[in-house]
Amino acid sequence: MSLRSLFLTAVAAAGLSSACLSTARAADAICYNCPPEWADWATMLKSLKADLGIDMPSDNKNSGQAVAQIIAEKNGPVADMAYLGVNFGISAKAQALTQPYKPAKFDEIPAGQKDPEGHWWTVHQGTLGLFVNKDALGNKPVPACWRDLLKPEYKGLVGYLDPTSAAVGYVGVVAVNTALGGTETDYSPALDFFKALSKNDPIVPKQTSYARTVSGEIPILFDYDFNAYRAKYTEKGNFEFVLPCEGTVSFPYVMTMVKNAPHPDSAKKVLDYLLSDKGQAIWTNAYLRPARPIALPAAVKAKFLPDSDYARAKAVDWGKAQAMQKGFSEKYLAEVR
Repeated sequence: MSLRSLFLTAVAAAGLSSACLSTARAADAICYNCPPEWADWATMLKSLKADLGIDMPSDNKNSGQAVAQIIAEKNGPVADMAYLGVNFGISAKAQALTQPYKPAKFDEIPAGQKDPEGHWWTVHQGTLGLFVNKDALGNKPVPACWRDLLKPEYKGLVGYLDPTSAAVGYVGVVAVNTALGGTETDYSPALDFFKALSKNDPIVPKQTSYARTVSGEIPILFDYDFNAYRAKYTEKGNFEFVLPCEGTVSFPYVMTMVKNAPHPDSAKKVLDYLLSDKGQAIWTNAYLRPARPIALPAAVKAKFLPDSDYARAKAVDWGKAQAMQKGFSEKYLAEVR
């Protein structure tokens, strides 16, 4: 496939028009996969404009689409940076799509949550569970465990993002696999689970589906705590977050600086801001755990599930998990979807 064809394919997958790309090129800095509905990027983008005078438009790709477009534009980069699930950040470095940059406060990020050379680093993390619209469930009970989702009563009510494309989709795979006895080299428990779930007619979108859960279109969504808490405390409706009884995982979201970024000076200011005290505080207002060792404000922590529930979130070597993604995706496409 030619570079032009690959570019057009990536653009189509991301839902971008040429007008959108023109707007992007006219901005002060470009970030791929910075959607206003996700992780309260809406507030962050407004703060960047107010505090730095930098206009950075929102972007509704997912991690896979962002990396695909950066590959397509490799000879003429449009993006300055990308916000990615850590597995995609690792992959982007491996494909020589990034350049090293260590923003201010980089040294305060714990080891294991950053590339030592600065090709990617965590800005915040979330814990995966079930984001439930209780009103949309009607009289059905809120599921407590992953295996509950296989019950006939939840047919057509469960959603998860496509694990071959979206970072949160693959995190769901890792969470289920880890919880059900799999290992970093054996993904058969997850594959068996998703095969069984496919018989229950799940909804499998490729894009962030917060609004679809709030509306009741997807009553139960594999999603992060921060999205569920946002709905519970800011939306009209009856929402709940469940950390499944078998266990789950926490997942870092990272920033990368694109190789040969067209607006490097503005990009570096943005990347510094995201790790600043104010930037990290904005993430906590969105119920995200900051990358730097900063305690959650008491008012925010009070809205989270108890620490005893979070104790079920297991540690994962995301480098090893990322190495398994291609093999799992091939099996998933062949055997599940």
